[in-house]
Amino acid sequence: MEQRNKLQSERLDFLLDALKEDSIQYKNLQVGNSETEKRNAVRSLMNVRMPRSISDDFLEVQDIFLQEEAKEKGIVTLAEIPTVKDAYESQRSFADRMSIWQGDITRLQVGAIVNAANSQMIGCFVPCHRCIDNAIHSAAGVQLRNECNHIMNQRRIRFGRQYEEPTGTATLTSAYNLPCKYVIHTVGPIVYGRLTEALKEDLRNCYRNVLQCCMEHEINSVAFCCISTGEFHFPNDIAAQIAVETTEQFFAQNENCGIERVIFNVFKDIDLELYKKYVCMENLYS
Repeated sequence: MEQRNKLQSERLDFLLDALKEDSIQYKNLQVGNSETEKRNAVRSLMNVRMPRSISDDFLEVQDIFLQEEAKEKGIVTLAEIPTVKDAYESQRSFADRMSIWQGDITRLQVGAIVNAANSQMIGCFVPCHRCIDNAIHSAAGVQLRNECNHIMNQRRIRFGRQYEEPTGTATLTSAYNLPCKYVIHTVGPIVYGRLTEALKEDLRNCYRNVLQCCMEHEINSVAFCCISTGEFHFPNDIAAQIAVETTEQFFAQNENCGIERVIFNVFKDIDLELYKKYVCMENLYS
């Protein structure tokens, strides 16, 4: 353990020096000597870094470092997550194919995790921001932003320079240093004032299109974050109902879709209680 910590510390120093050297603006950034300060600085420099190439040496060290970080956080396998049928004795249709799990989505070793992206779709640039977009990009590594940028550049060539990703679509990328295999990025609706039926339909489209993406790419397990409920201000209770209802409808319409498990990943206690409520209701449509 001591040797492992020493190696991680050396990798952290390497990454910090390399990211400072890579940056014009932060080349002379002063960072404290504590591991926490160095980790925050590395994450911040990754967060603000524009998509572009970087040395193979950096990527090699970054990948080892992030994979070790993932192990330290604790990787959670699908087998460790009970279905809502087993956990809550839910009698709902497809209760044996749905789960609720509370915790850090970047720990999940599943087919895909869902990222609540913004319309630029290249990650959050606010240093150490607590949004899911920032967490996923930080744990995946700089390659994820580069892949997202490549996809967006291709779409700008096709649709015009001002192109932004529409609400409700689903875009598949590799997961790089995350324990899952893929990340599916979706842009959720933003609620500025009154919640409208159009905004509800936008959120339904997020869930439908992610599930359709899983079916098309033979992804047999997917973990949804609570799309749009944080920075995008969608009411938590209605969002949870839409998530469960739309998933159930998708299974009913595509029973042989190949998706064995849909996990509703929650972080806040309020969301845990809301999802438990909806998966145990007798009739979502009443």
